[in-house]
Amino acid sequence: MTRPCATRLLSYIRRAQSNRLRPLSILVFEGAANGVERRAMSTAARANEEKDPWWREAMGRMRNIGISAHIDSGKTTLTERVLFYTGRIHEIHEVRGKDGVGAKMDSMDLEREKGITIQSAATYCTWNGYQVNIIDTPGHVDFTIEVERALRVLDGAILVLCSVGGVQSQSITVDRQMRRYEVPRVAFINKLDRMGADPWKVLNQARHKLRHHSAALQFPIGLEEAFQGLVDLVELKAYYFHGSNGEKIETADIPQHLEALVAEKRRELIEVVSEVDDKLAEAFLNDEPISPTELKMAIRRATIARKFVPVFMGSAFKNKGVQPLLDGVLHYLPCPTEVENFALDQNKDEEKILLSGTPSGPFVALAFKLEEGRFGQLTYLRIYEGVIRRGDFMINVNTGKKIKVPRLVRMHSDEMEDIQEAHAGQIVAVFGVDCASGDTFTDGSVRYTMTSMNVPEPVMSLAVSPISKDSGGQFSKALNRFQKEDPTFRVGLDTESGQTIISGMGELHLDIYVERIRREYKVDAKVGKPRVNFRETVTQSSDFDYLHKKQTGGQGQYGRVCGYIEPLPMDSPVKFEFENNIVGQAIPSSFIPAIEKGFREACNSGSLIGHPVEYIRIVLTDGASHAVDSSELAFKLAAIYAFRKCYSTARPIILEPVMKVELKFPTEFQGTVTGDINKRKGLIVGNDQDGDDTVVVSHVPLNNMFGYSTSLRSMTQGKGEFTMEYLEHSPVSQEVQTQLVNQHNVDKSQQ
Repeated sequence: MTRPCATRLLSYIRRAQSNRLRPLSILVFEGAANGVERRAMSTAARANEEKDPWWREAMGRMRNIGISAHIDSGKTTLTERVLFYTGRIHEIHEVRGKDGVGAKMDSMDLEREKGITIQSAATYCTWNGYQVNIIDTPGHVDFTIEVERALRVLDGAILVLCSVGGVQSQSITVDRQMRRYEVPRVAFINKLDRMGADPWKVLNQARHKLRHHSAALQFPIGLEEAFQGLVDLVELKAYYFHGSNGEKIETADIPQHLEALVAEKRRELIEVVSEVDDKLAEAFLNDEPISPTELKMAIRRATIARKFVPVFMGSAFKNKGVQPLLDGVLHYLPCPTEVENFALDQNKDEEKILLSGTPSGPFVALAFKLEEGRFGQLTYLRIYEGVIRRGDFMINVNTGKKIKVPRLVRMHSDEMEDIQEAHAGQIVAVFGVDCASGDTFTDGSVRYTMTSMNVPEPVMSLAVSPISKDSGGQFSKALNRFQKEDPTFRVGLDTESGQTIISGMGELHLDIYVERIRREYKVDAKVGKPRVNFRETVTQSSDFDYLHKKQTGGQGQYGRVCGYIEPLPMDSPVKFEFENNIVGQAIPSSFIPAIEKGFREACNSGSLIGHPVEYIRIVLTDGASHAVDSSELAFKLAAIYAFRKCYSTARPIILEPVMKVELKFPTEFQGTVTGDINKRKGLIVGNDQDGDDTVVVSHVPLNNMFGYSTSLRSMTQGKGEFTMEYLEHSPVSQEVQTQLVNQHNVDKSQQ
């Protein structure tokens, strides 16, 4: 039966329920991984209860999960195995594999070349009758916004940990993001086949570094090269994985030599769960035998309440342990109706509203990711409430625009499958909808906005410009698109240098965008260090007396200005002051504005390094004019030349921007980090402890801060973070001033 028929059947069910009709049995056809899955639903038995509608079973059989971890922990490899076992793909390809195909979820050429995930990719699959929507996220801290917005819309997550590397810096960052969005999670200790694998060390690290209340649900049969299978501590069965891709699972009894260890680990599991679950604690304290079903229910309750993190094990690359992890996702992670999502009611002064999370409510969806597709802008939506159909109208609450949904699709990495309708709990994409990341859509009956996601501030900037002048249009188009897609990517124009400045989360982040401009828009861009906005000022008073006289036949030019320049205090509210102290009519008052204009123009470019002159006071005391030859232009030029002549005798100095830098890093790296700040001519003004971390506040010249994000990461093994904001302009040392002046003279001679 075709999909429109399925849609008509669904609408018939709704009409039947609203009219209190009781059809005996209706077939509902749902799109599934292997075509159209047919499932008979007996609504007659349910219609007795008004509050048990048609969607309850469908919602209970849905999971929205993300896979997050540190770089190279095996997220994309794990997702590839999940898609293979659920029938979404028919052969396995490795990340940076020799066959040149690459993993399904790394659809961008750059991702396949570098072997890293740059964009989060969405897909869906079916496992044991459940629909699982999956988002595979990047591990690099530079692409942290991709993880941030994925976790914002998911109901559960898998935190992948490497059994050799353990809990690493980005594992801590990702876990912090999961806590921020209150996402229940399961942990998967991957790479048990690698040399040096120690899952129990990783479990202890998770308990101490991540403060997880966790316990293992499995026990490995052998480690490293001897890794053969897993023992399920809940069901007390051993699983072995056979076949070319580990698709055949053999269930057996627990090996005799492991029985004592397994019994000990199962008791530990029950103890840890009973600490956070009252029902299990009662049975445990009464020494009652605990059945696998009771233990599963207790683990589910504790996981959904975010009081417990179940730990699974395996090796995705060697195709072991992935199917039990999938079962764990179904057993222990919540369905959309079991998670609380709040919206803000704009009609009631942003009052917090708990959404029902069901298709029966008004339509509410969040646009969490934008992408430029082959057919225009592709907007990823997470539907929190209600139903949306192709051709329906929806309203963007943030802009008030009414938009028609021309095309509704489900994503499978970079492939799409057209669908006719979608309901609460689903992640879909729509075409032709002009909006920004973080906008909320409703059907117009309510004015709700979803709370926005946390967008970190950019930490690094670069100057970029197209090499060819003809490609300026494409260059601007690329920057506008990337800015819209990625909230952490900012574009600005330096008014003084005229350079286009791009800002982002790190050097890799900006390098990837420069490379994408080259590949996707065929524009070669020149990348440079942005020009630091230095300033110049004077330190002592200096007199000027300048006569500008020019006679070239006809009306000449004549203007004489006398006076002095002096410095203003550095805390002065104005940076330029002009005072006319002329007594009498030595210079007609109509020429005074032209003289002020000339001095202001001269201050735009100091003679040391060509940067603006600030904190200066110019006093005009005398002058002379000619009845015929004096003009506004003559006095303006007289002022400019007078300033240039006396400027060098006023002992000018260069001011540089100083940034207030706040650093947070583990205390063990304190010596290295503070030593580096001193090397960058920084002044440490504050030092505090925050748990295991040290917080240092310092004032550092901006010119010495380029590339600092990379240095800090290498000094702190990626665990350090910093924020930087402008503080003031302050004088540079004599040595730096000489360097800057010499460099300026070299640049000028080359022009």
